[in-house]
Amino acid sequence: MAQQDFYEVLGVPQTADDSEIKKAYRRLAMKYHPDRNQGDAEAEERFKEVQAAYEVLSDAEKRAVYDRYGHAGLNQQAGPGGPGGAGFGDIFGDVFADIFGGGGGRGGRASAGRGADLRYELEISLEEAFRGKTATLDIPVLVNCDTCDGSGAKPGTKPVPCKTCGGHGQVRIQQGFFSLQQTCPHCRGAGQVITDPCPDCRGAGRVQTPKKLEVKIPPGVDTGDRIRLSGEGEGGRRGGPPGDLYVDIHLRPHPLFERDGGDLYTEVPISVVTAALGGELEVPSLEGRLSLAVPAGTQTGRVFRLRGKGMPSVRGHEVGDLMVRTTVETPVNLDERQEDLLRELGETMGESHSPREQSWLDRVKRFFD
Repeated sequence: MAQQDFYEVLGVPQTADDSEIKKAYRRLAMKYHPDRNQGDAEAEERFKEVQAAYEVLSDAEKRAVYDRYGHAGLNQQAGPGGPGGAGFGDIFGDVFADIFGGGGGRGGRASAGRGADLRYELEISLEEAFRGKTATLDIPVLVNCDTCDGSGAKPGTKPVPCKTCGGHGQVRIQQGFFSLQQTCPHCRGAGQVITDPCPDCRGAGRVQTPKKLEVKIPPGVDTGDRIRLSGEGEGGRRGGPPGDLYVDIHLRPHPLFERDGGDLYTEVPISVVTAALGGELEVPSLEGRLSLAVPAGTQTGRVFRLRGKGMPSVRGHEVGDLMVRTTVETPVNLDERQEDLLRELGETMGESHSPREQSWLDRVKRFFD
């Protein structure tokens, strides 16, 4: 049976460069791989053709022989096991390196790494969130060891290449058709090992040290807000840049106010007399005492809005409102005269003095009727 032209197998012209051949092979190998086409003999045969074509066309010397003499020239060159070349394992090693960001198997070495970001939870009062403040933070962080300058090796010595991975930081494992790359278990991707560690950091290259930072809390912050301090996180590995510090804000519960965005809510109890006749109330706010005029006939649950007396916004000049909810208190601990006065008052009051009660009684009556 005549062998198919290798260029036709990969679907590329004879003038195709190495990158075009490699790209075509990746696409076809993924498409016809036996693991994705179990039980499909035609796909398996097609996969073998694709692999054979790539093994020849990816090798400059074999490709030159094939272009000049065709399959006959290759048959004279091939030894046991067929044509050599980069092969399936190498190309899929590159595929995995592209996917996972590797490349150590090609001679790369773990380089300087950015330090980890840190998170600090800061709890503040509602008053502090209203006015803003400057907070001092005490944070233990990892910084580069001054003794070894972050290398982890004792001064006067230096790390040596890892014998397991040959200094690449990656090892390759052949499993059938696949060649997998993984981090070297001996040096953990560093590509080098420390035989004489620094006495201060014990080979880690970094030491933990307390750090004091001042962070400005702007007025109007709320629970869930986050402040980023660039470069104030952990020190980088092997001289890499430091990470960032994120300060997460949490507001403590307040005894008088509840917050909803920019608005504040508070509940104020009023007497029956003030609710019935009206009057002036003194209500709290984060700016001090405020006067509130309560009209006659105020009921429990009525909400008064004091504009601009809430929380400022960190994102603009808007200021929320203070919402005052009234609660009418029933008098307790009455003496005999006070009770008589209330009874006398009740006898003189008609339906027009309790409209909500009368409306409710009418609904109850209609329900039972």
